[in-house]
Amino acid sequence: MPEPHRRLPHHHRRRPLGPLGPLVLVRHGQSTANAEGRFTGWVDVPLTRHGEAEAVAAAGLLGGAGLLPDVVHTSVMVRSIRSADLMLAALDRMWIPVRRTWRLNERQYGALTGRDKREVRAEAGGERYRVWRRSMHGRPAPLPPADLARLRADPRYAALRPDGVPAVESLADMAARVAPYWADVLAPQLREGRTVLVVAHGNALRALCVILDRLTDPEAARLDIPTAAPLRYDFTAELRPLTRGGVYLDPETARARAALVAAEGRR
Repeated sequence: MPEPHRRLPHHHRRRPLGPLGPLVLVRHGQSTANAEGRFTGWVDVPLTRHGEAEAVAAAGLLGGAGLLPDVVHTSVMVRSIRSADLMLAALDRMWIPVRRTWRLNERQYGALTGRDKREVRAEAGGERYRVWRRSMHGRPAPLPPADLARLRADPRYAALRPDGVPAVESLADMAARVAPYWADVLAPQLREGRTVLVVAHGNALRALCVILDRLTDPEAARLDIPTAAPLRYDFTAELRPLTRGGVYLDPETARARAALVAAEGRR
């Protein structure tokens, strides 16, 4: 498997002409699958009304902190796109560039896709459930062939090789697919001094944090990304975080929502 901590090309390691821009990570607002406690993966589900309100509130935090994005990155999934659109509308920034990529998609949960997390935990046991859900290398069974074929026929993934759409992923697999996007797209924009907003998914952002903070396996297992809670990273000239783990704009709300994420499947 490719090393998740990809070394930046030489031209990306030059000292910037001015200060590096900040990076803001936001998980999408609550989706219907989040509300139902289901593994979602690459299935498209909409936001709930509560999730839409969360996205608007996240934009208010950005505006209050003076973090007006210059460019936005989303996955190609509706819950990510809708959250970003709501945030940009609230900030009156609908005109800025938006880039969408499958590399920021949620983790491919394979055979767990669509399943109730409580039922999975009851069937598999707490330890196996924990390994599947939070470890760096645990993978459940792959997506059934018919479901995988339908996914690979989706026009969003037409540019990928047939085997480019995974049947299942671990968090380490996700870090490997997110790493090129960090090195080739996000890092150069930060070096240009831009304020970069990434609106994606819990595991896509966990994978990015693994890369940024060089998390150990136990640290990655303890990391829960709350919905619609802006997380700010500032960097040294070498693109190392000034504060490991970043800084939440609303730490209290972020802690409360992260605790809900950690408890999924237990109630």
